[in-house]
Amino acid sequence: RVPFLQAAGKKNSFNLLELTETELEEQFVRGHGPGGQATNKTSNCVVLKHIPSGIVVKCHQTRSVEKNRKIAREILQEKVDLFYKGEDSDVFKEKKALEKKKQEKKRKAKENLERKKHLKEMQQLEKK
Repeated sequence: RVPFLQAAGKKNSFNLLELTETELEEQFVRGHGPGGQATNKTSNCVVLKHIPSGIVVKCHQTRSVEKNRKIAREILQEKVDLFYKGEDSDVFKEKKALEKKKQEKKRKAKENLERKKHLKEMQQLEKK
């Protein structure tokens, strides 16, 4: 089920499982990465754990604890939904649709490049 968890973090998923606060364990820790003293001295990184499934989410996207708490809950909700529903999850279906769209775009770009290459070759032959 690990590959499914990588699909989380996508937006516009409406039919997600609900989380209750009793199932969650929340910690505030120091963040990491660039930011110097603002990052190293403040505990605004949120670590959220869903106790029944054991899924842990760490969020340090903003300097605001409240925003990080909200974002962490959204990501955790998507991961928990993905964990329990698997391929039936809206998050998984959305990721598959995006992958398919990306592959189609790549295919069209490749065809277009081949057409241009062929046209160039034809023009060079006509010059000779």
